[in-house]
Amino acid sequence: MAHAGGPLPDLRNDLDIVIPTIRNLEFLEMWRPFFEKYHMIIIQDGDPKRTVQVPEGFDYDIYTRTDIEKALGDKAWCISYKDSACRCFGYAVSRKKYIYTIDDDCFVAKTPSGEDINALEQHIKNLLTPSTPFFFNTLYDPYTPGSDFVRGYPFSMREGAPTAVSHGLWLNIPDYDAPTQMVKPKERNERYVDAVLTIPKGSLFPMCGMNLAFNRELIGPAMYFGLMGEGYPIGRYDDMWAGWCVKVICDHLGLGVKTGLPYIWHSKASNPFVNLKKEYNGIFWQEKTIPFFQDVSFTKEAQTVEACYLELAEKVTAIHSTYSFPCLFIAPFCHSRCMVGLDYLPIAAVCSQ
Repeated sequence: MAHAGGPLPDLRNDLDIVIPTIRNLEFLEMWRPFFEKYHMIIIQDGDPKRTVQVPEGFDYDIYTRTDIEKALGDKAWCISYKDSACRCFGYAVSRKKYIYTIDDDCFVAKTPSGEDINALEQHIKNLLTPSTPFFFNTLYDPYTPGSDFVRGYPFSMREGAPTAVSHGLWLNIPDYDAPTQMVKPKERNERYVDAVLTIPKGSLFPMCGMNLAFNRELIGPAMYFGLMGEGYPIGRYDDMWAGWCVKVICDHLGLGVKTGLPYIWHSKASNPFVNLKKEYNGIFWQEKTIPFFQDVSFTKEAQTVEACYLELAEKVTAIHSTYSFPCLFIAPFCHSRCMVGLDYLPIAAVCSQ
């Protein structure tokens, strides 16, 4: 039987909140009831001389581009600049088991009955309960109180699999690509669907980084957001690349990925014309990239995330001309460890140009 749930453990010593930003963080005031007891890692993008204002009472560390360059030296190029993919540095410097990352334009959403949604609490629930990647449960997440496995679900599979990733969604502004934004400029997501699903084994998905939690110990080394921002020809695919890599590795290692609850309120739409300029090359490129991930497989010897990522690196570098992988995704695959005093950085951190 699925367990009915109970009080959540206090994870204040086991979870970091990672926020990439170029702004003052007044938005944290609305999150205070839910975030204040946790440590935050703020990655200040853009001008490192600028002072980012953070409301009083929060426990946080801020890292600027200067800090990244000091820590990584000539490897600092592997952390995106002038792009939210810089959040990867926060994943690297964290020493906690769990990471929750959120964008600075994501506000507290409300349930249909008007209650504030504690997004972080729901992510914790998702990560602390198993996933069902090998057999689909038609009544959504069977580990949610009030739900269970339906008739016909194999008893031998009801223990589920460890959950590596919790992918949350958004009310108000959906995470649309530029062409869809242009066609539907006024569309807003007002549908609150009270459900969590496990993404089945063998299915890829578009992973959005603005409301995302993961178990750093289970999947951390693969949670590398592709190089974007200044100096690179493609934008807005950093989290997509990470999601495809993470999902095929989770499938191989028997780990689960959940999507659905929790919702945040995405407060503003980015400029679709600016987005189109960033996405244009990627729109064509992804049609050639997806088949690669759909067909990829790993050896039996690849039993760790690091080993899987290195095999993936070899496959990408061997056939990138066939799939037209841009250099921004080829380069970070060179090595797997970073010798800069950190336990690990995502794979890219030890690359040489």
